[in-house]
Amino acid sequence: MSKRLLLAGETWISYGVHLKGFSSYTTGGYDEGQKPLVEALTAAGWEVDHIPNHLATEQFPWTLDALDAYDVVVLSDISADTLLLHPRAFVKGQRIVDRLELLAEWVRRGGGFAMIGGYMAFSGFEGRGRFGMTSLADILPVRTITGDDRIEKPAGVTPVVSAQHDVLSGLSTDWPHFLGYNRVIAREEATTLMTVGDDPFLVVAEFGKGRAAAFASDCSPHWGSPEFLAWKDYQPFWNQLMSWLARK
Repeated sequence: MSKRLLLAGETWISYGVHLKGFSSYTTGGYDEGQKPLVEALTAAGWEVDHIPNHLATEQFPWTLDALDAYDVVVLSDISADTLLLHPRAFVKGQRIVDRLELLAEWVRRGGGFAMIGGYMAFSGFEGRGRFGMTSLADILPVRTITGDDRIEKPAGVTPVVSAQHDVLSGLSTDWPHFLGYNRVIAREEATTLMTVGDDPFLVVAEFGKGRAAAFASDCSPHWGSPEFLAWKDYQPFWNQLMSWLARK
């Protein structure tokens, strides 16, 4: 049985200014954070298509038929505006498809969806993730908070399993530490599977015929520690989460 997943996000372009006395120069670079997750899912039998942040504005699916090619869609560290503000709307003032509304409808019809945390997930850095103000908020198993939702924990925090569920079946309850997460609020109808203190860490829910999950931290550094990436259950966890979302 084939398993197809679309991952959007987890890339960034950096621009630096360096001052050396009177003189200065600039540098630029491109980095990707999706590789550990993609490698884990591929090894578990998933066919993964990845759209980097800088291409998602154009390449993220525009129709339900295009979304129907996948069992699960994952947004990871990508802002809502990246998918909403296409140049036809932002520059030319034209009406276009609201792809977050489209994605929400696709989930209600039976699709699987996950949001993975980061600086541009949920509310995000300075509130710039902005998903709580979009149609996608209706199928998130968590509610976002107003403003910056980052909880930075450079000394490390360890999530605790709070409920039994197929997603966590057979996995170790001794999770590695993380260096931060997005603070969210679990919806009443959702199931909180893991917490950090009083904060939800992993939450799942069903919407219509579909399923959705919110993982409040990162699948790679910096919040996702090297210990998490090297954890023996890193691959089984992501495979079981995505398989549950896909009902496979």
